Amino acid sequence: MPPKWIGFKFFNVYGPNEFHKARMASVIFHSYNQIKEKGFVKLFRSHNPNYADGGQLRDFVYVKDLVDVLYFAYTSNLNNGIYNLGSGKARTFLDLATATFKALNKPVNIEYIDTPIDIRDKYQYFTEANMRKLMHQGYNKSFTSLEEGVTDYVTNYLNGHRYF
Repeated sequence: MPPKWIGFKFFNVYGPNEFHKARMASVIFHSYNQIKEKGFVKLFRSHNPNYADGGQLRDFVYVKDLVDVLYFAYTSNLNNGIYNLGSGKARTFLDLATATFKALNKPVNIEYIDTPIDIRDKYQYFTEANMRKLMHQGYNKSFTSLEEGVTDYVTNYLNGHRYF
């Protein structure tokens, strides 16, 4: 084993330049395109009585925050280990879709569809990064809120087809 090693577990990263990722691009990227093309977003209906439709939760992290953390890791003397890299705050797909509509100045229009049968039993209803390990190593910057990140991504990148 090398004398110094660090790994990261990325949660739901979104942000500029994911157009090449096709179906693996973020839900925000796909939502933006659905709204622009059809005027609505499709979200999975909940098949779990503990979650409302669109109430499934993910830890969405803006790529700009991810870059800040990676730079911190590069310039700091972190302990060996694997670190979670998310925002530390799970948000609903409904929140994500609402923020995307708001960034486009359009009324919210969501169509709920059944989760495909082949993934329904394995579908995760909640993911959230535990960020304590990274914070204990001295990282203390706050993460971009979902609303701020979506607004920046939509208005400064997706709307203008700005790629770099």
